[in-house]
Amino acid sequence: MKNRDQIIKWVSKYFDTVQLTEDFNGNEGGVWISGEGEETYSNLTIYDYYTQSKMYELGVLSKWEEQLQKNGWYSEWYDAGTVMLWPI
Repeated sequence: MKNRDQIIKWVSKYFDTVQLTEDFNGNEGGVWISGEGEETYSNLTIYDYYTQSKMYELGVLSKWEEQLQKNGWYSEWYDAGTVMLWPI
């Protein structure tokens, strides 16, 4: 399992802006990223809130979510453009 600093370093390879959840809404311990961009993982868009593709579950690229969970984290939509990452 990666701690928060380690997951931020990993996520920062794919996202330009990675912030702490404390800076968004005061909730401690998570990571705040945008779900609106065109960031990719394995050449596929990571977050697409409105997608209907079988490669996504609830708007999250399944391959991405698998890697997050292997590292002890998961994605949670805050709204259609905001994603929080939380430790499992």
